[in-house]
Amino acid sequence: MATADISKRFDAIIVGGGHNGLVCAAYLAKAGQRVVVIEARSEVGGTASSEVFSGVTVNICNCDHLTFRTTGVSEDLDLARHGLKYLDVDPTQLATSWSDRRIWPHFRDIDKTLNVIKHFFKDEVDGYRAYLRDAMPIAEMIIEAASQPPTRRSLIGKVISRRGRGVTTMLRWSKLSSAQVLRKYFKSELLLGPALVTGPTVWGVSPHTPGTGLGALTYAMRHVSKVGRPIGGSGMVPISLRRSIESNSGVVMTSTKIAQILCEGSRVRGVVLSDGTEILADCVVSACNPHDTFLKWLKNPPSSAKPMIEKWRAAPHYEGYESKIDARITAKPRYTNLDTKLFNDLGVEPLSPTMIITPTTEELHRGFEMISRGEILDLPAMLVNLPSILDPSMTNSTDQVFSLEALFTPFSFKGGWSSNTEPYRWLEKYSQLVEPGFMNSIADWRCMTPAHYESEFFLPKGHATSFSGGPLAALLNSQPELTRYRTPIKGLYLTGAATFPGAGVWGASGKNAALTILAE
Repeated sequence: MATADISKRFDAIIVGGGHNGLVCAAYLAKAGQRVVVIEARSEVGGTASSEVFSGVTVNICNCDHLTFRTTGVSEDLDLARHGLKYLDVDPTQLATSWSDRRIWPHFRDIDKTLNVIKHFFKDEVDGYRAYLRDAMPIAEMIIEAASQPPTRRSLIGKVISRRGRGVTTMLRWSKLSSAQVLRKYFKSELLLGPALVTGPTVWGVSPHTPGTGLGALTYAMRHVSKVGRPIGGSGMVPISLRRSIESNSGVVMTSTKIAQILCEGSRVRGVVLSDGTEILADCVVSACNPHDTFLKWLKNPPSSAKPMIEKWRAAPHYEGYESKIDARITAKPRYTNLDTKLFNDLGVEPLSPTMIITPTTEELHRGFEMISRGEILDLPAMLVNLPSILDPSMTNSTDQVFSLEALFTPFSFKGGWSSNTEPYRWLEKYSQLVEPGFMNSIADWRCMTPAHYESEFFLPKGHATSFSGGPLAALLNSQPELTRYRTPIKGLYLTGAATFPGAGVWGASGKNAALTILAE
């Protein structure tokens, strides 16, 4: 816990030191407010953090940041001065599938990507062009919409400034599933799979789920934004944010849990810590999931908040969907089905980008259905990375950092998570894609399961609630506490993955929540 006189009154209390909570705190502190961040873990950052395992630096979640540098957060808070520097990743990703093991790269440059598609899927070039024609305006609009608090006025202004370009398509896609949208343009599962995995699957939902159509933007977003990785690991984002907060006299308290959010009349008055200590402020920002905020911590809420509380009481709380293996390996894997000449001609190091390994669309849907039964696909979707290839600072030896994320893994796994049998099987499946010797190269490894995410990162049942409504929900203001960051309780605000624009290392939710507070 940071040493501080917590008996004094603060202007704002931020509950939860994930990256959005830290962004919010940093903006408020920069504006001159007396800010305290309360974080249950011993370190800030949540699942955007990094830690040392077996002598190497590993990221808690995938290391690719697609949108953080589009929000202006780094520049506004001068995070480079506080140690944050990015490496660009291009190709943006590699992709293969369990059924068709060709490996193809996706580039930020559209023409390079089209040439790759022409090489691998000559009949899909026109479809990809048509997809970009429809998807690019929406992707650009979403990036712009996330850059400031999404008021009806600001959103309509952006629509007008773009002369409505992309709006009709966005409205149509918003009602469809991602699979429906993408099948309009692509036939090959090798093209469909990566888009569906990095779209709705990483949200924890089936590609057939209605309303996930904007998840089909994943390719377009990679043409609009630069995929980047912080030097030193993802954890440099929260580290630099903490330094920014403290440079403006903000206080960060770690290893500290709250027990209650206090209300008095129609407004919030502060929080009570688990040891009974009261910290008072006229503004409390919860950067945690809404279920905990409204159902676990809120004390004496005003009657005006009762409908919102009951809504969240009735809202389902999903479980699991992701597990992550971290390993220290002694030799680089080599893919057996790699078009070496093509990759050499393109100047691509095949181990630098994230490798997306996909089942078919129908298998992805089946994998989602299996979660409720506590089961896992034989060949699940995987995101594989060797971040130390691009960033040698993550290892202090000739060893490499290896990570493998397996998607659609349940919290209530039928076989139980007490043994390593199931996660070890994923390594064995991956080893079938590379030359012999990979398994022997594993010097040490661990697996973060949904059970670990619950116990170590306080994600109920290992699931992070993510806002998935997109700009349309923000425009309609259909969930005001999630799209406007305000609640019916005066002075109580929300930020984090559950609020607009959703999960991923954006920082936009934290920035927009802070700007909303400062404007009032």
